Amino acid sequence: QVQLVESGGGLVQAGGSLRLSCAASARTFGPYAMGWFRQAPGKEREFLAAITWSGGSTAYADSVKGRFTISRDSAKNTVYLQMNNLKPEDTALYFCAVTYTGEEFDYWGQGTQVTVSS
Repeated sequence: QVQLVESGGGLVQAGGSLRLSCAASARTFGPYAMGWFRQAPGKEREFLAAITWSGGSTAYADSVKGRFTISRDSAKNTVYLQMNNLKPEDTALYFCAVTYTGEEFDYWGQGTQVTVSS
């Protein structure tokens, strides 16, 4: 069982930045990858970014490419999402997730709210 706890959300003005963190707790932790997603009210959950745990390869959704950066600290079992040049349309509940197979995400956090004011 893996528990994921997100933090770092909040209220920010358009053009501002936030850094989200997701800490994983488990007896042993060695997933294939971790990812970030978001869900705005009335919309479907959206993939944002993912990073492989061993090699650090990354992938991004077009909507955030160039503005968001995913990174990880293997020693801390933590993944980060640096978000720059935030826009009101980035307002959503942000989740992190873990995949052990690379095919589907197995564990999810509870989410952290990001609100961007215009």
